[in-house]
Amino acid sequence: MNTDLFLRIIFQVVFSLVVAISSYYRRRARQEGGTIARKEEGVLILALRMLGGLPLLVALLLYAFHPQALEWSVSPLPLWLRFTFAGIALLCIPASLWVFRSLGKNVSETILTKKGHELVTHGPYHWVRHPLYATALLLLVSTSVMAESWFLFAYAIAAVLIFRFIVIPQEEKRLVAAFGNEYREYQRRSGALLPKIF
Repeated sequence: MNTDLFLRIIFQVVFSLVVAISSYYRRRARQEGGTIARKEEGVLILALRMLGGLPLLVALLLYAFHPQALEWSVSPLPLWLRFTFAGIALLCIPASLWVFRSLGKNVSETILTKKGHELVTHGPYHWVRHPLYATALLLLVSTSVMAESWFLFAYAIAAVLIFRFIVIPQEEKRLVAAFGNEYREYQRRSGALLPKIF
């Protein structure tokens, strides 16, 4: 088996398991805590989902099942680096499970808070306010390195910036409205996507 195929199989396994974990916990959360219509998020977030999410999904599926379609974006990288990021991608499986188990019925498919939403500050949420985003973004960066694709890497960097400077501030505005000083204190002692060191 050649290296590219082996790394693609790792991606297929990781992606499938992360989607399965996400689907299971999201379905449970819908049954226990209800749903919020996506249109309530507003035009900006809906546009980002449609204009960003759909092309990304297509690009990831192309990498997994028809990599020749992304050959134009290949920029050769050292094998050790690709395998290091394959290991990081594999770590996204237990990380996803930890995040979703910690969230429980509070899993939301929108940036809005549900009725009866609880502020989760245990598990990975003790250190990071948005570990679900952090895990997904880490998986995207890892995939781009595994695939040696500058296009996927540029997409990953754009996604990090969009989440950090548009999505997270929008979501946290609503969380402050819902939880007030409790959330402000949580913001003070935790990082948005990475733990606060100082």
